[in-house]
Amino acid sequence: MDTIKNIHPGEVLREEFLEPMGISQYRLAKQIGVPAMRISEICSGKRGVTADTALRLSRAFGTTPGFWLTLQTDYDTEEVLRTHGEELTRIQPLAAWLARPRRALLSISKNTT
Repeated sequence: MDTIKNIHPGEVLREEFLEPMGISQYRLAKQIGVPAMRISEICSGKRGVTADTALRLSRAFGTTPGFWLTLQTDYDTEEVLRTHGEELTRIQPLAAWLARPRRALLSISKNTT
């Protein structure tokens, strides 16, 4: 089965904003007041988008900070599912675990009244 590629926010930044607008990574970095290395690492998928960067990108491109942070959160979530998915499926919901003693206590109290 083919899997859908997990898209890093840097790819969105590069392909949907910088390239179509003809803006270099260096120029964006200078415009938003961050080191050029930060933008380079984001665009290459080596670094995530922080709240600080999201605020700066949102001002530069007229988006919301949430747009960038949601891209990052979705990317991070998919990466964890990809790398730890099997381990995560072994985690039992705590509510089910906690409900067991409560059910037992309720049945005991009903039998004693």
